[in-house]
Amino acid sequence: MAFDYTSRTEWMAKNWTVSIYITVAYITAIFGGQAVMRNRQPFVLRKQLAVWNISLAIFSILATIRTLPELIGILVRPDGFHHSVCSPCEDVSPDSAFWAWAFVLSKVVELGDTAFIILRKQPLIFLHWYHHMTVLIYAWYSYGDYIAPARWFVVMNYTVHSLMYTYYALKSLRIQIPKPISMAITTLQLSQMVLGVTVNLYAYSTKNKNISCDVKYHHLNVGLATYASYFLLFTNFFYRAYFDRRKLKGA
Repeated sequence: MAFDYTSRTEWMAKNWTVSIYITVAYITAIFGGQAVMRNRQPFVLRKQLAVWNISLAIFSILATIRTLPELIGILVRPDGFHHSVCSPCEDVSPDSAFWAWAFVLSKVVELGDTAFIILRKQPLIFLHWYHHMTVLIYAWYSYGDYIAPARWFVVMNYTVHSLMYTYYALKSLRIQIPKPISMAITTLQLSQMVLGVTVNLYAYSTKNKNISCDVKYHHLNVGLATYASYFLLFTNFFYRAYFDRRKLKGA
């Protein structure tokens, strides 16, 4: 397939701040929606939620199928890991270029996850909206430079979301999922954050040795801070969800 990523990166480099406006609208909608729903009965929306999760699961699975093999193909090279982190992304296939663009746009669509939580009056934790908000801004901010480590960020996110949204889809269809499955998915999310930190640190180390690496320091600063914060928040969530004795006793 033919896909011109150049015009997209140029547009995003000039307009990535649109993501900040979207984020402000998102936060406003969260608190406004909670205020509107405070004295109302929760909506059920089970069928709509199932369709939503199934759609995002299919999207993520297709994207993983199209992008993961290319990353694996790079990693099996003698200089695989270094190439994957530091070599310019201009050599990616048109398919991968398209799905990288789709990834950036999908971060806006995924804000809809929060609408279901608010309308169904489910608990909305800080990790949820902070993650949605910062992923959107970081994806738009970094796409303009088409940074090399984006290979990892895009493929990891698509792969984990393939499993995560499939899990959510099954739950919305009232299919019982064993607890070890949910623990495994959260563990994969944590692993994604560890890899994100590792990739950024490797790029830092490489650049500090005056070896060419196609990512600017300001992107590394933002990426490292973002992934480190995710790791801390997901670690806390994992502990509270599966090992907090107070919560387990109250369940």
